[in-house]
Amino acid sequence: MKMDTAGRATEGAKYECLLFDMDDTLYPLSTGINLACRKNIEELMLQYLNIEESEVPRMCLELYREYGTTMAGLKALGYEFDNDEFHAYVHGRLPYETLRPDPVLRSLLLSMPQRKIIFTNADKVHARQVLKRLGLEDCFEGIICFETLNPPLEPADFMDALDDIQVVAGDNKQPNKADTTDAKSPILCKPSLESFEAAIQIANVDPKKTIFFDDSARNIASGKAAGLHTVIVGSSVLVPGADYALRSIHNIKEAIPEIWEGEEEQIEQVIQSAAVETVVLA
Repeated sequence: MKMDTAGRATEGAKYECLLFDMDDTLYPLSTGINLACRKNIEELMLQYLNIEESEVPRMCLELYREYGTTMAGLKALGYEFDNDEFHAYVHGRLPYETLRPDPVLRSLLLSMPQRKIIFTNADKVHARQVLKRLGLEDCFEGIICFETLNPPLEPADFMDALDDIQVVAGDNKQPNKADTTDAKSPILCKPSLESFEAAIQIANVDPKKTIFFDDSARNIASGKAAGLHTVIVGSSVLVPGADYALRSIHNIKEAIPEIWEGEEEQIEQVIQSAAVETVVLA
């Protein structure tokens, strides 16, 4: 089963869906959330996975670069830990107070007639917390997050009343701990092409009519490979695979005015009907 797209986009419109990354895309890197998250991961690697202190910073960065997230890389190397406990430790002590409501972005999002969906590597608890802090929790149709692409073994425990959503799981086979060369992570996440293909299937979108926003050049390249229109956020310079570059997400209307083209008559209706709680697709 897939997400219901009925009534969400105008038939024949150039763009029908907007797919947004969340962290460092909907808010700036300067909030310090990213740095705090990395410090928490390094602390977990040292204290709970017993990785040599001198190796932790290098290993954390290299696994992130190779696998998309440090967590995915640790799993690929055979380290065993509970996914929920990992997320709780890494995100549980973040300085969320640095995130403030963003009425400008909220107004922009609510004025867009297209479907709007979050696509993040983060877990659902973190995603909900960030959107709530930004005042954007009712601006999106749903959230494709860690649990969406990597569901627990018991579907009944995580469906969250999403009877009409197909949840795509990653490869649940355990890696061979002895073989750490070119190991494949059991975790499905950006920037793997498979994660984009799964997100497109879950969201039930036509990639040719979907715009993907992300702050990561790697994710932009994968999004383009998946057939999406792409926007690099946080940079005024295009990166390989990017169709547009936004120094700030607030510049979206100036950079991509066609999102609103031909939709003026529907904007007021969209704003009035958009106050619906965002659903986590997990």
